[in-house]
Formats: sequence, structure tokens, C-alpha cells
Amino acid sequence: MLFSRIEESILPASYRLSLLSIFAGALTCGFDSARAANLSIIDTGAIGDGKTLNTTAIQSAINKVVAQGGGTVVVPSGIFLTGALFLKPKVNLDIEANGVLLGSTNIEDYPSMPTRIEGHTQVWRPAILNASGCDNLQITGDGTIQGGGKPYWDKFYAAMKANPKTKNLDVDRPRNIFIEDSKNVTISGVSLRDSGFWNIHLYRCQHVTVEKVDIRAALHSPSTDGIDVDSCQDVTIHGCYISDNDDNIALKGTKGPLADQDAGSPPVSHIRISDCTFGHGNGILTLGSEASYVHDVIVENCKIEGNDSNHVLTIKLRPDTPQHYEDIHVRNIVINAPGSLINLAPWTQYFDLGGHAPPSQTVENVTISNVTGSTTSFGKIVGPAKSVVRNITLENIDLQLKKPEVTIKNVEGLKISNVKINGQPFTMPGQPNAGESASPVSPPAGSPPPSSATPP
Repeated sequence: MLFSRIEESILPASYRLSLLSIFAGALTCGFDSARAANLSIIDTGAIGDGKTLNTTAIQSAINKVVAQGGGTVVVPSGIFLTGALFLKPKVNLDIEANGVLLGSTNIEDYPSMPTRIEGHTQVWRPAILNASGCDNLQITGDGTIQGGGKPYWDKFYAAMKANPKTKNLDVDRPRNIFIEDSKNVTISGVSLRDSGFWNIHLYRCQHVTVEKVDIRAALHSPSTDGIDVDSCQDVTIHGCYISDNDDNIALKGTKGPLADQDAGSPPVSHIRISDCTFGHGNGILTLGSEASYVHDVIVENCKIEGNDSNHVLTIKLRPDTPQHYEDIHVRNIVINAPGSLINLAPWTQYFDLGGHAPPSQTVENVTISNVTGSTTSFGKIVGPAKSVVRNITLENIDLQLKKPEVTIKNVEGLKISNVKINGQPFTMPGQPNAGESASPVSPPAGSPPPSSATPP
């Protein structure tokens, strides 16, 4: 686990004494409910005035609960300014109504350390709330984790203006929550606001439930992904609201030409997303910015609403990364917002083969079914020349589109059944031999313009 290796890392010596107290008291996992107790952070000196830095006081509460055999750290009503916090095995966190963990806007309150970020481990900044090896962890309550937000975003955009080649990790920004190497995790009820970077980042976790969580970040807030599921298995996301300026839910892993050889990044599998509502974003579900193997994913009974752009499914095919995505099923979706149904296409941002031969990409057994509403466009399904995109099914779709053209290229085994665009049936030329599809394709002659049911 990364946190346990910090004393042997390249951390500045000035951090080590404070980190010793932060990491002290970690015990083996497992929860002894008979000895469990609640401890308010006020009892260890935290002050909820929105101005006093409470990192030490809150970390003391966590360590004290560990020492007493486990229990729950409680954030009561108040605004508690803090830097990076580190949960421990047998410690849960409950943020009560009107309780706020307010992330510091001073990046030095998040001491640099090895952490998982964008498909690899490097020295970067931790999150506001961090957990490693914390089986049975529960983060609950009706309160809020409020990220530092705008100052971090402004710093990133200023760097971009000074140097257009600036990359995400060139500007340090804290996430709201980072959990790694943990099983049986529940995040329930809390609200997350204005993260400096990603909101919830799960890495190498199993059996995770994220339910009734409300995640929001302002438009033009860079890289504020809602939930990043990185090298995890058996993850359920249910009943959430997510609106941000990047991917709503992203399935991630490793990137680069040797990604499929990375033992530290097992496949993303058995993901269930249901009954969620989405506002702005780059897609209800996004695969591909970093991920080698993803399979068995179901998104169902969700809706996109509002005045800002979003998409149902985004699949990024990186020509520098071996990718195999299969058994991806999206169904029972209502969209009434600008955006598109699907964007499956090459993606070359940060392209780097590192001297290796180009790897292959395969996408297969993808279905999008039972989708209704109105949006801007169909989007596109474009398989790169050296990739395999096959067995794509579109069925029971009835959409009003401002731009009714359909772009589909290089797809084997395409099936289109009961698809309507602006009220008119749509089929690809030459079906059932749909692999010969061309681009762009317009709906049949006489297709009426979009009805008044276009996005507000």
C-alpha cells in the first residue's frame, strides 16, 4: 500500500514528523462492533468556523478511534477547514447534516506523496479524504465534502494560457476522495462539491457501493470527474446525481503500449450503474482514457437532463494502448439535454508509443437499448483502421435530434432494430450486412425536422 511506504519515499524531511502522527495507529482490518464508539471531531479540538485549519484535530480523532478499537468519526454541524486526512482500518466517517469538510485552498496542506493517478503511481497530491487497506469502510451522512475548487481551476487555466501544452498533472490539485486496496466499501448519502480534480477515485477495490451521493462541479472546472473506477471489480453505483465538467463515471486502468502487462492494474469488471440522474458531463459512462481490459458493465434506468451538454456512452480508443472492452450494456435511458447518444472513436490526447509497436484495440458486444428523449445528435461509431469494433446493437431507440445525420464506420456485425430518428425508422444501408455501413448517413427522405421536444 502506498501510504505505508511514505517514510521510504522522496518526501521532504519537513513532512516526516507530521506524517508520523498521521499514519500512527494503523491496525489490521476487520471491525469489532462490540468495541465501536462514535467520536466527534470537536472532542479533539476541531473548530467549525470555516477559517481554522483542523487537519491535526481531525486526524487526531481518527487515530484515537483506532486506538480504542474502532468506531465512527463524526463531523457535526459546522464548516471544518482541513487539508489531507487519512482514514484507517476500523474507522468509519459520518458527516452529519450541515456538517462540511472544507478542503483547504493551500496546496501545501496536501503533502506530496506516492499516489495512483491517471493510470500509474507517481508523487503527487493526496485527496481531502484518503483511505488505504480499509475493508468494510463506510463514509455516510447528509453532510458535504466541499473541495477547494476555483483557486485550483484558475491556476490550471492560467498554466494552460501560459503554455498550451500543459497537461493535467502539471498543476497539482487535490481530489475529494481517494480509496485504494479496500473491500466492502460503502459511500452513502454525502454530497461532494467543487473538487480540485476528480471527485471520487477508487483504485483496486472490490465490492464497493456508491449510493445516493450528490456530486456537482461548476462548468469549466477542469478534470472534475464524478466517479473514477480504476482497476476495480464488483462496483455498484445507484441512485446518485452527478454533474461535472468531465466524465460522470469513468472506468479506468493503465495506459501505454504495455498496459496489458501491468499486474498492478487488474481488469475493470462487474460494474452496475442504475437509477442515476446526470446533468453536465462528457458521458454517463466513459471508457478509454486509461484502461486496458473492461468487461461486464450494465448501465440502466438513468436519465440525463438540463441545459448543458452530456452524452450517453463515450468510448475512447487510444492507438498507444492495448484495449479490450466487451459486454457493455446501456439500457432504459431518457435523455433531454444537448449532447449525443454515443461517441465511439479514436482518441489521441497524450499519445505516446514510447518506441513500441502500435497495440490493437477491440470493442465487442455493446448494446444500447430502450433510449428515448431529445438531444443534439446521434454521435458516431468509428472504428480505427487497425482496431476491431464488432457486434454493436442499437435497438428500441426513439430520439428527436437537432442534427439527424448518423456516422458509422468500420463496424462488424452491426445490428439496428426499431430505431427512430425524428419519428422516422432508421436502418443502415445494406442491412442485415451492416458491416458495409457508410458515413455520414441521413435518415430516410422526408424525415421531418426535430419537433418542439428539443432541449430547453
